[in-house]
Amino acid sequence: MQILLKGGILLTEDHSPKVMDIFIDDNQISQISERIGVEAEYVINCENKIISPGFVNMHTHVSMSNMRTLLDDMQFQRFLETGFKMDALRTDDDVYYGAKLGIAEMLSKGTTTFLDMYYGEDMVARAVQETGIRSYLGWSIVNKNQTTQKGDPLKNAEQFISRFSGNELVTPLPAPHGIYSCERDDLIASKELADRYDLPYTIHLSENRREVYDIVKKEKKRPVEYLDGLGFLSNRLIAAHTIYVTLNEIKIMGRKGVTSVNNPVSNMKLANGNFAPLLEMVQHGVNVTIGTDSAATGNSLDMLENAKLSSLLQKNYREEGQAMPPSQVLDFMTRNPWKVLGKNSGVIKEGALADLTVVGGGPGQIPLRKENAERILIYSSSGSDVQHTIVNGKLLYSQGKFLGIDIGEIRRKNEEIFDRYSSLINS
Repeated sequence: MQILLKGGILLTEDHSPKVMDIFIDDNQISQISERIGVEAEYVINCENKIISPGFVNMHTHVSMSNMRTLLDDMQFQRFLETGFKMDALRTDDDVYYGAKLGIAEMLSKGTTTFLDMYYGEDMVARAVQETGIRSYLGWSIVNKNQTTQKGDPLKNAEQFISRFSGNELVTPLPAPHGIYSCERDDLIASKELADRYDLPYTIHLSENRREVYDIVKKEKKRPVEYLDGLGFLSNRLIAAHTIYVTLNEIKIMGRKGVTSVNNPVSNMKLANGNFAPLLEMVQHGVNVTIGTDSAATGNSLDMLENAKLSSLLQKNYREEGQAMPPSQVLDFMTRNPWKVLGKNSGVIKEGALADLTVVGGGPGQIPLRKENAERILIYSSSGSDVQHTIVNGKLLYSQGKFLGIDIGEIRRKNEEIFDRYSSLINS
């Protein structure tokens, strides 16, 4: 597929936006110039619009999209308990159609790559291959005594990794669920699995006070210190949440090259009671990224919503208006993820993967100029302002229409699943 984007404001690697044309050939950005006069299968007028590197959702549970609103307004512990009970009732079709729904939402809101954590990732992988989005799928590993999976979670994870190793759109990886759902041996074995296949790996970490209090009581160490003592930390670890971390823990994370995923909407909706200290993380070398968590927690998979809050929470708490500017937040959701994911993406340059998002054109993006384009994107835009989403050189979403996705079938199937869940919860 060849795509020509005409006259958009490019968000550049050096944060100096420029009005340029982009020619995409196959899955790469082939040419960037002020004026490109070639024919293409798709020619898209991007005047008065922003062309951004595709957004990378670094933490979600995409197949839970058909559970949206079922777990609302619960205390965190009850949310976890209810969620685990519902997991035991889910079928492969529930996971598959939930994933297709979540993927459609993400594409419509500018996400070109997502990192998932769940069991049944073979069903998510099927949805990924049918829709064309890029994915990193973490098979959830929990202790055998807690799992709702059939079989051994660790063996399930390795089988999944072996099956999808080398896939263009699916990178499989191990995902130990958390220090409260994994024992010491589970965590060590998960890290060894990631080492064996040279993969990133992901975990929930320091998401709530109880998690911290319990591990301190049991191990006399805080969560990051505990994992460091196990040899679990590395520059391939992606730690979701990390809202209850001390300065010492942040320094440990920085020394080990850990990636942190900020999920402000989910953390506030679940009343976790804190937010990630992003400024200190950046200062001490932690690779900061952004995620939405699931639609069962934050209720939407809108990266721009989470990006804006990532900035505003830091400004408000510190009473520093200049803290966490849009240029920095933009890197969190585009460039920084690829430091750990490892592909040539996250920036708009010739030779990079053609994962791009076109945003704007509406009244909420006026007045738009090169000089304020990053601010318009982060402060003034939401996922509903996304016009086009391109993944791996293919136009997958364009002005309200999905190319290759039957959104009507997805709606019908997921509404049936939701109604079944609702009756189970209320019975």
